[in-house]
Amino acid sequence: MAAATHDDIDILAKAKRALSADYTPSEDEEYMSEKQLNYFRVLLLEWKKSIVAASENTLQSLQDGPIREPDLNDRASSETDWGIELRTRDRQRKLISKIDAAMRRIDQGEYGWCEVTGDPIGLNRLTARPIATMTVEAQQAHERREKISRDD
Repeated sequence: MAAATHDDIDILAKAKRALSADYTPSEDEEYMSEKQLNYFRVLLLEWKKSIVAASENTLQSLQDGPIREPDLNDRASSETDWGIELRTRDRQRKLISKIDAAMRRIDQGEYGWCEVTGDPIGLNRLTARPIATMTVEAQQAHERREKISRDD
């Protein structure tokens, strides 16, 4: 599983704060009920909206003009910062496609169910990582297989 960056976590936290405070999915309800699906749908949409807004800010900053640092060290530092910013935005672009895939799974009635085992992914995992497609156990097994194939 790819590690979530600090920026991604902040954006997800911002999306969670934008949700209505009067409802949080509970283990006491039917798993993936309409209410739960709607909660995750809104969460995913808010998360995507936050990512797009952050990328628009980056784009605006890029359009404001080139780096004009007279000192070579300052220029190198600024270029490094921009490189990091652009890599972050590229990761977030990929994250948007995962959010879109999660939205499709909601529409198809597959959201919240492990794509490997068919078991419930669990509310705690989905709340922490709304784009999850596997249970923790299935994800760990997948990562072990991936590591073994890389080591060969």
